[in-house]
Amino acid sequence: MSGLHHLHVRKRFYKNLEPFPAKSFWKRLLDRAVLAAGVAGPIMTIPQVLDIFLSQNAAGVSVISWSSYALFDIIWIIYGFVHREMPIIVTYIMWFVFNLLVVIGTILYG
Repeated sequence: MSGLHHLHVRKRFYKNLEPFPAKSFWKRLLDRAVLAAGVAGPIMTIPQVLDIFLSQNAAGVSVISWSSYALFDIIWIIYGFVHREMPIIVTYIMWFVFNLLVVIGTILYG
């Protein structure tokens, strides 16, 4: 992980960006809140996944919508890797997995 951290620090230095973690308490707090929201958001999809698989019923769940969400997650994952932004990578990998589970459940039980 220290290798990625080094690249991140170097990128921020040469582009004259604010250091990470930020020097301001409030910006550091915001950074943590964004990461927490990025993890909590996909976790909020777990009840939908459980409902589909436990009831074996996906009535009213659109496979097209959830497939589209998963497709767009791939774009965000690539963006995160290109820009070496771990919060984006982690968040959208989680979104992709949960969206894909909903798609699989909708195909199986829809």
